[in-house]
Amino acid sequence: MRKMERYICATCGTQYSLSNDQPESCKICEDQRQYVSSSGQKWTTLEEMQRSQKFTNEIEYKEEGIYGITTKPKFAIGQTAYLIQSKGFNILWDCITYLDEETIEKIKQSGGIDAIALSHPHYYSTQVEWAETFDAPIYIHENDRKWVTRLSDRIRFWSGDSLELSEEITLHCIGGHFKGGTILHWKNNNDGVLFTGDIIQIVADQPWVSFMYSYPNLIPLPAEKVQSMAEYTNKLSFHRLYNAFDKVIKENAHESVQKSAKRYIKALRGELFDS
Repeated sequence: MRKMERYICATCGTQYSLSNDQPESCKICEDQRQYVSSSGQKWTTLEEMQRSQKFTNEIEYKEEGIYGITTKPKFAIGQTAYLIQSKGFNILWDCITYLDEETIEKIKQSGGIDAIALSHPHYYSTQVEWAETFDAPIYIHENDRKWVTRLSDRIRFWSGDSLELSEEITLHCIGGHFKGGTILHWKNNNDGVLFTGDIIQIVADQPWVSFMYSYPNLIPLPAEKVQSMAEYTNKLSFHRLYNAFDKVIKENAHESVQKSAKRYIKALRGELFDS
């Protein structure tokens, strides 16, 4: 009998539950917000990635209390996860697929991980592997339950608009890219920082941001949804914003989100163009 494996989609990096055979398809990639590679569906495993000795995780200091964790060379979507250290509470924001002993040791030396929280399904990756390794719960919004590809008792589905995880860390569901699209607000001694994955995405022309239903397929969100996202974030106090791809707006991030939402809505209504 073929050995049971937890297969990982090579395009999005999401790990599936144990099975004898490779899944027929990846439900994350078959959704219109993602895509199946033009070369076809391909699978790997975490063990295969580790054996290849091709990958390593770069852990980079960003500012006091924030470390970015990125796999090199790029694997799948190529997102950055963030380890946030806040008053005795360490949280991993979003997740990456690759995990090895070197990464584990470095994070344990930094105090470990008390909780893992996800912005949306594209970054679920090997979240259960991380949770089991660091004995941490995973927080996912109830609205995105159907996208979980590897169930675990460590996953805690939450509901409503917000969930306070510690004195300074709160999750907020603002939807958009996914119905359960979540952002993380860190009070940081009243020097607020917002982590958005790509629920709110920093664009090339910083300090502007954007909002999309699908980034690879360039499907926009409706004006009404962007307006509600802007109104919600307007209630939060933050000065800096980190996205999922190692970009940061270092000052006036609150203003950037608001003015970007106004520009986006104008564009959808045809009010931004010369002709």
